[in-house]
Amino acid sequence: MKKLIAIIIMSMSWNVAVNAAGSEYRMRVDGLACPYCAYGIEKKLKAIDGVGKIDVDLKAGLVTVDVDKGATLTEPQMKTLFRDAGFTYRSMTRKPLDEDAKHK
Repeated sequence: MKKLIAIIIMSMSWNVAVNAAGSEYRMRVDGLACPYCAYGIEKKLKAIDGVGKIDVDLKAGLVTVDVDKGATLTEPQMKTLFRDAGFTYRSMTRKPLDEDAKHK
């Protein structure tokens, strides 16, 4: 009986993790030059509902943002966010976060 309960709990937690998967956005940005630039961008992005992990690669000019399921980032929203922060927004791509798990 304990094994059955453990299996049920494990399967429920796996379903929650899969269903909670959102999207990963990658944005190309010009003008990111220092850690202070990264901090400013992170602060603005964290103010958006549903934003989770944020990674700023200064050398590549790439900002990667994970968002919760149901949350979205839009081109106009990102253009305004980066322009207001003093950077030049170039492009954005989106992919489901669970896409990587399909390839493993």
